[in-house]
Amino acid sequence: MSLRTLILIIMNSLILLVIIMLSITFYNQFSNTIDDRILRQLNSIKTLKKVQIESLLQNEWDAFVSNHTSSDSLDSLNIHVPNEVIKSSGIYDFTNYHQDGNTSIVLVIKEGYEIKTKCINQDKITAILLERTGMGNSGESYLVGQDFKMRSPSRFLPKKTPSNIVVNTKGVIDAFSSKKESGKGVFKDYRGVEVYSAYGFINVSNLNLVILSEMDLSEATAPLQKLKIRLLGLIFIIMLVAIVLSLFLTKIITTPVINMQRSLKIMAAGDYNEINEFKKVSNEIREMFDALAQLKKSLQGAVNFSNEIGDMNLNAQYEPKSEHDLLGMSLIKMRDKLIEFRSNETKNSMETKRLLVDGLEKERQRLARELHDGIGPILTSLKFYIENKIESKTQRLEMKKIVDATISEIRLMSNALMPSNLDDFGVGAAMTNFVDNIKKYSDVDIVFEDLTKTEHSKITKNQAINIFRIGQELINNALKHANATHIRLSLSEFDHFISFFYFDDGKGFNIHEVKLGSGIINIKERVDICNGSVQINSKQGSTTFEIELPIDDE
Repeated sequence: MSLRTLILIIMNSLILLVIIMLSITFYNQFSNTIDDRILRQLNSIKTLKKVQIESLLQNEWDAFVSNHTSSDSLDSLNIHVPNEVIKSSGIYDFTNYHQDGNTSIVLVIKEGYEIKTKCINQDKITAILLERTGMGNSGESYLVGQDFKMRSPSRFLPKKTPSNIVVNTKGVIDAFSSKKESGKGVFKDYRGVEVYSAYGFINVSNLNLVILSEMDLSEATAPLQKLKIRLLGLIFIIMLVAIVLSLFLTKIITTPVINMQRSLKIMAAGDYNEINEFKKVSNEIREMFDALAQLKKSLQGAVNFSNEIGDMNLNAQYEPKSEHDLLGMSLIKMRDKLIEFRSNETKNSMETKRLLVDGLEKERQRLARELHDGIGPILTSLKFYIENKIESKTQRLEMKKIVDATISEIRLMSNALMPSNLDDFGVGAAMTNFVDNIKKYSDVDIVFEDLTKTEHSKITKNQAINIFRIGQELINNALKHANATHIRLSLSEFDHFISFFYFDDGKGFNIHEVKLGSGIINIKERVDICNGSVQINSKQGSTTFEIELPIDDE
């Protein structure tokens, strides 16, 4: 076997071995990471639903204990339970005693020989279990009773009664046998399909259930199959390149040896006059391996940087290895372009919002001016005409009363569209006037505290309009929806920022379920337009808005 062939075999065998080992290691690590991440996510979902169900059961029980004058009889619920089953008050699973096998979680209060019961609305529990956020296309959560039968509807068998579906899986057996609050694993579910599963034991009063959150293994591992195909293709390409390079490198390595062999044969024949110069290959080989190590490091850095960019972490940094590092420079240019695009997108979005709001305010100002300058004088002329031309005193007084009411209403409409004192006396005076007008027609106790500067105020017209509109929106929302009895507002102007505070004692709202028509979205957009910040806190009896807008010192 020639030296060149031996070097080719050793070099390519080592390359193939390293690639296969790296591919297997990477594949296994990726697989283990997916397994761990999915099981953790399912466990979090399961824990959340478990807490929600236990809280629901406890709340239902507390409400029933505090007021059990109205209760359901078991016969009216089609539930036939032997008396010896009910030994004490608590929460029972009477599904097996229901005439039609429907899921029946029943609250029971036993006072001597008198038993009062109430069946929990199964739809409340089902609503919690059917929430599938973070569970993919095949994920589901369900409950299982001690008889290893379902207590909640199945996503995959919706027409089948839950109590007719047997769930004798590893997770259910483990949860009931060990009473674990938390467990997870990979096994077949009630359909015989391999799934990732997180399970836990629910023990509330006399109720023993197991909750499971699961996702099909095939859905979760789909990226692994794609990765396997890509790794095989990558191995083939790398080996093809390696073979070509090894042929070239072995030629460089073996050429000096062959030349030396030829020279030695000439010298052995007695010819000492021919002088051949040989190239030393040890430095070149060493430099080659150094270059390969540097290339690997450079490529790994570029890959990590590209992954950061792919995850939209545009603050990631990368240092090109040299001015010829085209890959690194291209990635940096791509990052800079993405940063520029994101910045432009944010600016365009903000500018669009600002233009829309400015357009709306200009239209309101135009309408207010039309009402004041157009309809106002006409009504005033009509009033003078009535006073001078209508002879009947009774009719004249009645018509004047109608015209005065119309003029007053027109003034209110004009003031609501664009208060004239907003430009003349500032946002503080405009808000004070608005609150005073509201108090005339409402029984709600409204207090506004104006702490703006009377002289040398730095509040811009744009800020003043937006603050006034925000105050209008908050007060109108409170009057329409909050059932509040007290409203408190304060507007403070400091050297570098404006602070607007709002409070009411109404029924509050869920800040995570705000609808587009609620006005909260409009308030946030107006704050964004002014480059400000808003903090919202709401609960029964206390709703607060804390808004800060920066003051331009220029």
